[in-house]
Amino acid sequence: MENIYTVIITAITTLGGAGAWRYYEKRAEEKKEDDRWVKNECQSRITKLETLLEQSSKEKDELRSMVLKLSVQVAELTTKIAYLETQNKKVSL
Repeated sequence: MENIYTVIITAITTLGGAGAWRYYEKRAEEKKEDDRWVKNECQSRITKLETLLEQSSKEKDELRSMVLKLSVQVAELTTKIAYLETQNKKVSL
């Protein structure tokens, strides 16, 4: 009778150990897949952010150029207004 208990306990332990091994293998594989997904997601986001950074840099340069052109135009117009006001005062006298 004692041998039967030993055989039953050994069988349960063996089956339980094999089941636990499969569980831990599956869990480890899922963790690897999750890590790969996170890595790929991060790489994708980094690529998108780099693209956005390049675009914003180009836009910034274009806006800076526009501001410089507008500053020149404002300076020209200010000079013209000053000249016209001077001429207007001379004509009014």
